[in-house]
Amino acid sequence: MYQQYFALTELPFSIVPNSRFLYQSRRHKEAMFQIQAGLGEGCGFAMLTGEVGTGKTTIAKSILKTLTDNTRAGLILNPTFSNIELLEAVCDEFDIHYSPNSSLKALNQAIHQFLLNNHANGTQTLLVIDEAQHLSADVLEQLRLLTNLETERQKLLKVLLIGQPELQHKLQMPQLRQLAQRITGRYHLLPLNQDETRDYIKFRLTLAGGSAELFSTQSIKYIARQTQGIPRLINLVCDASLKQAYSVGESKPSHSSVTLACDEVMSFQTASVSPDTMRTRRDTNNWTLSLISLLVTGMLCYGAYVYTPSLVKPVITQHLKQQYPPLENIAQEKSVFPSVLLALLNKGIDQEAAIASLYQVWGYRASVLDQLCLDNGEGKFRCVLETGTIDSIEKLDRPVVLTLNIDQQRRFAVLYQLTKQGVTLIVDQQLVEFDRQHLARIWSGEYRQIWQGYWNETLKPGMSGEAVRVLDLHLSQVLGEKVSGQATFDHNLKQKVETFQRWQGLNVDGIAGQKTLRLLEQLSQIDAPSLTSREGKSNV
Repeated sequence: MYQQYFALTELPFSIVPNSRFLYQSRRHKEAMFQIQAGLGEGCGFAMLTGEVGTGKTTIAKSILKTLTDNTRAGLILNPTFSNIELLEAVCDEFDIHYSPNSSLKALNQAIHQFLLNNHANGTQTLLVIDEAQHLSADVLEQLRLLTNLETERQKLLKVLLIGQPELQHKLQMPQLRQLAQRITGRYHLLPLNQDETRDYIKFRLTLAGGSAELFSTQSIKYIARQTQGIPRLINLVCDASLKQAYSVGESKPSHSSVTLACDEVMSFQTASVSPDTMRTRRDTNNWTLSLISLLVTGMLCYGAYVYTPSLVKPVITQHLKQQYPPLENIAQEKSVFPSVLLALLNKGIDQEAAIASLYQVWGYRASVLDQLCLDNGEGKFRCVLETGTIDSIEKLDRPVVLTLNIDQQRRFAVLYQLTKQGVTLIVDQQLVEFDRQHLARIWSGEYRQIWQGYWNETLKPGMSGEAVRVLDLHLSQVLGEKVSGQATFDHNLKQKVETFQRWQGLNVDGIAGQKTLRLLEQLSQIDAPSLTSREGKSNV
């Protein structure tokens, strides 16, 4: 529709995965390198994970295009298989003949013979499984058994698993530890930052024969913020923006057109609250909610005191800390790293346990769902995956769970305390202290943070109830304004929301939507544990 209007040779923002349109950000290059290395000589499994829409499938297709002629690859999409169905799907993908109602043994034998024939002909076999988080533990174990056939130098079948973050959690199950140990290359793909979003948009426009300057700097910043850097959402917003600009006759999408398109696209990305639900919540008796709030607060405070178990005392004494001098005082060879420290950090194999320790620092006992860090917006706490630097975390001033890289294996630890010279981590229920400069050797920027959530629905002018009263309370605290004490979303509260949105660089509409409320929650964590001030406050 708008292709000729904007002098484009093809549509630049299709959401169909196309390896030709793969924008190679630093993260995408790292992902391809790690996966290709993991599928290299002698290796069996590699894994690529990421949130929905971050470009996992596009990267996989790009990797498939780079394969040599002596590699035969098969791709399985959206698997929801039993053990037998998995083997049948593998046979179908590689054109392996099998009889109907074949047993597991017969299917395994047919696949093994196929792999042996390929190896004898100098052909390497690669199986790619997309949406692998849907595979059950039994099926994943069956997949591991398929890779048991090997020579002295290499596996006869190599497997690339692609999936959402749930796949990482699944592979930490005890029954899958053998499979997890075979994954020699893994990468978690993160969304694009603001600069990468700008380059991504310009790259796709240029590749489609158009002008790289179709979107203004202001619009690109807005798109990056609203989509949170997820490529699929960027594509949807840019496509809708070009359609909107075409429909009103603009030579370039104006910021108002981009805002309109973005709001339209993003409105379908979050669950709506039904009118009946909102009416019920609005009509709830205010004094009852206030009483419940006081009771819950009291119970949590008591629970933080009684039920928070103490972690063991620090295992790193002053004598041991002398083994970890600042990096400038030791040789800079890659192999140099304190072996005792590595052994301690290597104990942090359980991500859920690390997240549970983080909740413990807050004085809260994590549930199973809490430990999985699956923020559905309805629990007491929010849990999100972020990237940053040690300086940005220091500015945040809250303990977080770090994803460490120890001997090319992902390990997890709570960053519990930070000083100018050193860091203190919680690893496997132990406090580990070492020089701050060592952290850069084992941490590339990925971390998880939690904070207390106060709201589970969008708040608009005209609404009333306890949630509105709490909104006024926290807005007044962060803005330094007078608390009204009212439970009605009136004009004065709308002005406070607009002031906060303007301050945070959000779309100023006076409506407390998800982004506004999440930012406000993070800025108003009065009782949050501090990363830099521990004297007399520790729960540990």
